[in-house]
Amino acid sequence: MKNIHSTAVVDSKAELGKGVSIGAYSVIGEHVKIGDETIIESHVVIDGWTAIGKGNRIFPFSSIGTPPQDISYSGEETRVTIGDKNIIREYVTIHRGTKKGGGHTIVGSQNYIMAYVHIAHDCNIGSHIIMANAATLGGHITVEDHAVIGGLTGIHQFVRIGKYAMVGACSAVSLDVPPFVSAVGNRATLYGLNIVGLRRHGFNKEQVLKIKNAYKILFRSKLSLKDAIIKVEEEIGDSEEVKMMIDFINGTKRGICR
Repeated sequence: MKNIHSTAVVDSKAELGKGVSIGAYSVIGEHVKIGDETIIESHVVIDGWTAIGKGNRIFPFSSIGTPPQDISYSGEETRVTIGDKNIIREYVTIHRGTKKGGGHTIVGSQNYIMAYVHIAHDCNIGSHIIMANAATLGGHITVEDHAVIGGLTGIHQFVRIGKYAMVGACSAVSLDVPPFVSAVGNRATLYGLNIVGLRRHGFNKEQVLKIKNAYKILFRSKLSLKDAIIKVEEEIGDSEEVKMMIDFINGTKRGICR
């Protein structure tokens, strides 16, 4: 059974799952699909070609699926897709994609997205991510699973944030942040590993030690990054986590925080 407040404006063509709740003065557009048991609080706008999964909770004054802030956009059918069991707090903005950027903004599942966060066009956000208040993503950004982004942080277009990385508050990030590390500052630089996060997520001592040794070679030795990668592959190449770090570094287009 759906629970739609009498003041909400829901287009007759919108698709609502079982148990969806829509609060007062919220507006749901024609092409929107909302999965079962999702709660839309009051004064929320969901527009465009937007698909939202099951069990989400979206707080007041959020705006999802509205046109991207891109001067080349001219009304094309581009999309936002959001997974399941996300918490999206007040005044969050998530814009749909652009044709030149692939046309799709993606947010995974079980994320905690705090107030005033902005997720721009063509971003690809994984799952189990925490974004603190007023964290801001430019277009085309990738944030991998289990990353944490501190409040009042700005991340430049096309930057990637690796798995289990932590970006400290009030940072300006213009280069890729590898998996497992902590980064902070303007411009952000590396400050070691996200040890607390790794322990919380069940990484054992052997895994953490190998990640730590790889970090020291890659980012604390006097070797060039190319030579450091070779050394890591020779000495710790059997670690899946270390392989993940190296693959991430080899895939960079903007460069890596050092």
